[in-house]
Amino acid sequence: MDKSYFRERLENCKSYGEIFEVVKKVVKEVLGLRRVGLLLYLEDLPPHIGAYHQIGSNGIVLNRWLLNIMSKSLMSKTEFNSLIFSLLLHEYIHTLGFLDEKEVRRLVYEISLNAFGEGHPAVRMAMEPPLISAPTKPFEENLDYSRLEIVKDFERIEHSYII
Repeated sequence: MDKSYFRERLENCKSYGEIFEVVKKVVKEVLGLRRVGLLLYLEDLPPHIGAYHQIGSNGIVLNRWLLNIMSKSLMSKTEFNSLIFSLLLHEYIHTLGFLDEKEVRRLVYEISLNAFGEGHPAVRMAMEPPLISAPTKPFEENLDYSRLEIVKDFERIEHSYII
């Protein structure tokens, strides 16, 4: 696997959809598995939840509040893209039918290591996600689970459904 290719691709991503393309390509190469037809949502979640996938659905939900806080931190673009990559990879593996959290965490680490190599931020985040040092008290008082936002143009499907 060409680690420099994946490092450069991830570093140059400018959207969730572009990062997800890297996730799908890496998973296809490492596990030989693929799934299409997924949607991405953003929702304000408690700080300890980065993302989730409801089993049986075609949606992945990322924590909008967490991403906003992390985007304003001293993270580099590579680190921020790596965080999103790690969150999307974890939930994408769930959508492929892997339900055991311990196994999914192991796969996220192995796939990230294969794609980017030792020392890359995505590999570090797979082992130990960054801690949130922002105060959570104001956030907890203003939780609004009803604000679910769909991300447009998240997944690009190469083939139409009608042939």
